[in-house]
Amino acid sequence: MLGSTHGTLTTDFRARVEACGEHPRAAVHSTTAPTAGGADAGARDVSGRPLHAEVPDLDRFFRPESVAVIGASDAEGRPNTGITRQLIAWAERVGARIHPVHPTRPTVFGHPCFASVAELPEQVDLAVLLVGDPLPVIEELAEAKVKFAVAFASGFAETGEEGKAAQARLAAAVQRSGLRLLGPNTNLNAFEEFREDLDGPAIALITQSGHQGRPVYTLQELGIRLSHWAPTGNEADLETSDFISYFAEQPEVGAIACYVEGLKDGRSFLLAADRAARNGVPVVAVKVGRTETGARMAASHTGKLTGADTVVDAAMRQFGVIRVDGLDELQDTAALLARARRPKADGVVVYSISGGTGAHFSDLATEAGLSLPTLSAAKQAELHQWIPDYLNVANPVDNGGHPVGDWRGRKIIDAILADPSVGVLICPITGPFPPMSDKLAQDLVDAAEATDKLICVIWGSPVGTEDAYRTTLLGSSRVATFRTFGNCITAVRAYLGHHRFTTGYRSPFDDAPRTPSPSYRKAQALMRPGQQLSEHAAKQLLRAYGIRVPREQLVTSAAAAVRAAGLVGYPVVMKASGPQLAHKTELGLVKVGLTSASQIRDAYRELTDIARYEDIPLDGILVCQMVERGVEMVVGVTQDDLFGPTVTVGLGGVLVEVLHDAAVRVPPFGEDQARAMLTELRGHALLEGVRGAPAADVDALVEVILRVQRMALELGDELSELDINPLMVLPRGQGAVALDALTICR
Repeated sequence: MLGSTHGTLTTDFRARVEACGEHPRAAVHSTTAPTAGGADAGARDVSGRPLHAEVPDLDRFFRPESVAVIGASDAEGRPNTGITRQLIAWAERVGARIHPVHPTRPTVFGHPCFASVAELPEQVDLAVLLVGDPLPVIEELAEAKVKFAVAFASGFAETGEEGKAAQARLAAAVQRSGLRLLGPNTNLNAFEEFREDLDGPAIALITQSGHQGRPVYTLQELGIRLSHWAPTGNEADLETSDFISYFAEQPEVGAIACYVEGLKDGRSFLLAADRAARNGVPVVAVKVGRTETGARMAASHTGKLTGADTVVDAAMRQFGVIRVDGLDELQDTAALLARARRPKADGVVVYSISGGTGAHFSDLATEAGLSLPTLSAAKQAELHQWIPDYLNVANPVDNGGHPVGDWRGRKIIDAILADPSVGVLICPITGPFPPMSDKLAQDLVDAAEATDKLICVIWGSPVGTEDAYRTTLLGSSRVATFRTFGNCITAVRAYLGHHRFTTGYRSPFDDAPRTPSPSYRKAQALMRPGQQLSEHAAKQLLRAYGIRVPREQLVTSAAAAVRAAGLVGYPVVMKASGPQLAHKTELGLVKVGLTSASQIRDAYRELTDIARYEDIPLDGILVCQMVERGVEMVVGVTQDDLFGPTVTVGLGGVLVEVLHDAAVRVPPFGEDQARAMLTELRGHALLEGVRGAPAADVDALVEVILRVQRMALELGDELSELDINPLMVLPRGQGAVALDALTICR
């Protein structure tokens, strides 16, 4: 961890950061989103959804001038007494006036006590509600024009349907009141004591379960500054997104660490993440609910929908939120991202006193996607001035041990850092081996003070009491020290990825359509609320959005089918078309490769007979152009409970059900994200051409994805589901054709 037992980032270092523009946010080139009340703050997309996060003014929540404690107590043995005592101490630290409120007490801990909210001597910024039912108090607070309130009480949405109804009533009362509420079912974490002797960029912490934030909070003992802690609880009003938006605007915040059990509103979360990305502030999150069991537990604890995890995961990556699995990863990754300067290069060099250690770590790092460039011949020759010729110095660099113990050790480190391809030097020290490990640790710390590149150390000793670790490494604000290989790799990958993502970041919301296209007006006439469209009608919808479909005709007689086949061109495909047909092949309602009039007549008769026998209403039989040569893909739209319409692309045909190889994005997104979706597919190589097959027309596929996205944005809730399967992607330069489509209107 980047830490210091003295807890200071030197004034000299801060000055250099400011002078050189090397704060983690410095190289983010974007137009900052307007803050609440700005000229474009109320902008909305074509479906009426906001395009910018509203940033709540939470200054008076975290730094109030006056605080009322409703239900305050100083009676020993009462739960409220300990809470009151802690709130009084916190108010003194932040310089706030404290006003206890209790109907029967003249004083509380020596402070004058007021019988009701109405009797408060001034308009207070923050009211803390130590009452079992906060609902009756909300109206009193509104009349007193209180700005913020905190409700600790439990028994709301986390307890079931009755509790959900009670929380809905509370949320409605808060909305009417005009105040902002934290909770219910929250705790005292917002009023913890933060060390004020620490310097440098800080971590702002958001948790829905207070105890899960403890590992990040204790980073202060290693010299990592913590500036805020927002325990959001059930989020009847203020939610995770509000705090992300607020923290992303605070100059002292270097990273935002989140423990999320359920998102209240997916769109708000993405807007908040977008604001953080615009400002170059990394958001690191543990989001529970990857498994069915985890999702159930999260719902029972916070009473909120966790959402389909594949969509949550994709949405987080799409907007630059760094998702980690464990609390140890959360603290290590957030600490690194908060404190480290921007990388000068993506190259990682592994340097060790053991060839085995270096090889082991390099394998893990390469598998995780880190770039370990081979050092140039000239650089290797330079290193061999101090390292025996028989040792490998190409990367990983093995010094053999002995050079560490004298003047050569620092020379080696400086030579590696001088290589322009190197942005990160990682030194795994698997165990203490004095005096070598002591000298190595000191050389790394000294080198870190003299370079603008990141140096990471993994101290592998299970003891952790060694002086080289506790004093030398943790005493440095420039070295990132980890205890495990895995956490180091996770943090470094996030560090490099975050800066790649935010450099030149352009918000997808900036390009979201704000007015309907001509395609939308055509599409509206084709929609049938609450119904599934026939294949013929679904393809008309695709045509409206410029998506290519095969030549085809809908016929209602065998003679018309023969004429249509002549116009379409043999060979043809014949398919039953009706509003209740979802899986035609399984019912025998598709005939392929028909090459003569007699086959057409026979196929027409067989298709209509099956439909009649199965009691399936038809609007006719489709006679379609047969398209054979290409890669079968699927592109679709589904409605996610949290994020609304989502776009999916994957391998199509029968493979979609066998391999489940798909990538997801939440609109709006640009061409870069559409192409990234394709690279995420395990079967991506099929698009590049395998076993002599030509490369597919990826440009045409990307265009279809973007047109489907436009459809999802404009039709919004009107479109419950769209499934283009298969979308035949033809060889490069020949386009893509939607061979079948399923559309369900809401």
